[in-house]
Amino acid sequence: MKFQVPQFIEIEDKIFGPLTIKQFIYIAGGAGLSFILFKFLPLWIAVFLIAVVIGFSLALAFYQINNKPLVYVLQSAFGYLLSDKLYLWKKKEVSPEKAKEPVARGEGQPPIYVPKLSQSKLHDLTWSLDIKESLNPVTREEK
Repeated sequence: MKFQVPQFIEIEDKIFGPLTIKQFIYIAGGAGLSFILFKFLPLWIAVFLIAVVIGFSLALAFYQINNKPLVYVLQSAFGYLLSDKLYLWKKKEVSPEKAKEPVARGEGQPPIYVPKLSQSKLHDLTWSLDIKESLNPVTREEK
C-alpha cells in the first residue's frame, strides 16, 4: 500500500483570502472591539483606544519576532512574569587560607588540590601563550 505523506505541515492554510484563520480572528476581534468602543465611549476617547486596539490586533495577526508569531512571544513573557523565580547564586568570600585547603572527595579517595589562579597569574599565562604563538614561525595555513 502506498500512503501519501503530508508535506509543508508547518504552513497554515489560507482560508479567508490571503489570511489564515488565526489572522482573521485577530483582525475580526479587533474590529469588533473597536466598534464597541466607538458606540459606547465619547469620540475623543474612542479614537485613541481604537487606534491602540487596531494596532495591537494587526500586530497579533502579522508581526513576527524570530519567525514566531507575536502571540507566542506574549505568552512566554506573561509566563515568565507570573512564574516563580529561583535564584541560586550567592557570592561567598573565601579567605586565602581556605583557598589552599584540599577539596574533599568521596570516602576512600584522596583529596584533590585545586590550584587557585589570581588575576595576575592568569593574565601572565594568557600573555605567554599569545607570545609563544606569535613567535612560532609556523603559520596557521601550514599546520
